[in-house]
Amino acid sequence: MLSIMKSAVRSFDGRFARSRAARTAAAFLVAATLSIPAQAQSGFDGWKRAFWRQAQAAGISKTTYDHAMRGVTLDRDVIAKTDNQAEFVRPVWGYLERTVSTSRIENGREKLSRYRPVLDQIEKSFGVDRHVVVAIWGMESSYGAVLDNHKIMRSVIRSLASLAYDGGRYKKFGRKQLVAALKILQRGDIDLAGMTGSWAGAMGHTQFIPTTYNAYAVDFDGDGRRNIWGSIPDALASTAAYLNSSGWEPGKTWGYEVRLPKGFNYALGDTRKKRTLAEWSKMGVTRSMGRSFPRPSDEAYLLAPAGARGPAFLMLKNFDVIKRYNNADSYALAVGHLSDRLRGGDAFARNWPDGDRPLNDEETKRMQALLNSRGHSAGTVDGKLGNQTRAAIRSYQRRRGMAPDGFASLHLLERLQGS
Repeated sequence: MLSIMKSAVRSFDGRFARSRAARTAAAFLVAATLSIPAQAQSGFDGWKRAFWRQAQAAGISKTTYDHAMRGVTLDRDVIAKTDNQAEFVRPVWGYLERTVSTSRIENGREKLSRYRPVLDQIEKSFGVDRHVVVAIWGMESSYGAVLDNHKIMRSVIRSLASLAYDGGRYKKFGRKQLVAALKILQRGDIDLAGMTGSWAGAMGHTQFIPTTYNAYAVDFDGDGRRNIWGSIPDALASTAAYLNSSGWEPGKTWGYEVRLPKGFNYALGDTRKKRTLAEWSKMGVTRSMGRSFPRPSDEAYLLAPAGARGPAFLMLKNFDVIKRYNNADSYALAVGHLSDRLRGGDAFARNWPDGDRPLNDEETKRMQALLNSRGHSAGTVDGKLGNQTRAAIRSYQRRRGMAPDGFASLHLLERLQGS
């Protein structure tokens, strides 16, 4: 694609890719020998034979299918992961502390320097801020470090076939992604040994699932292959291409940390209704550290992940574009914050409420029942934080002289249980 880059980038990636593929292939040969109950493997083998018709209908050749599926065993560890449920809710500040670490910031700045010529070209081609692209790289694979971790990385074909066969709620996902992965092999972008990923089939330096890869991956180093495993330029450019196609607005940030005025109505954050920054300013919302908003006409919505006891943010369109990568506020906030730190920005101006955390489903039910018993109508005791439950929390908080932010936290539950 870009001949100017060929000699520059291959020196970074060639030997690295070949050695990684060899090590990974050897690890998977060992993993595939783990004992599988004969009955379970027999059922899986029968499913593999039957699934050929679906693959064939999608344009997969018999040669590709037989090569990919030969010797593939059921990965029981993948199946077990579909049933794993978190025992507690990780607060956003705990997630940020782990993901936007000092080492990740330092390593990211080193990557920005090392790959500056490549990032110059990527930014020029796709208009996406390099700091955001590198931040996603850091979040998804610790700048490629996890690709060498054989406890995490595994055969994409084996993982997706296992999900497609017995993945419960992931079964439909597994079948769709398995066909997409077979198309990648058939195209020749990567060989079978090199196609590694997470238990759910997320692949390469920036963890594309196969359908996303097929739609957005690019050959940026000009070698004729879209190799997000061994070519860092391909991986980073593919991420930029995806963000660009998702509506990234060049020259704009993801959001701003803000200060809210005393007595602010936190219910304005429930609907995520967008207002211009000028309109938020008229309500007394100001940017942290005395800074001004560069474009008052930009539209944003309010997000206060820890209620009145933590930082608050006005989120722009690019925040939602980041969420196309992973549809979680905590993830997009971590990517945005890491990108700012890579740029040389500061930590958040306001501290998070350490020692507190959001409620899990069972704790939310207890909170709802207590609110109802005290005359604050939280509605059905179902463990879901809807607008009625948040309104009930605010009612309780106002009666108790607390900031009525509607935030369901462990601190709040303890107050309810003690009152």
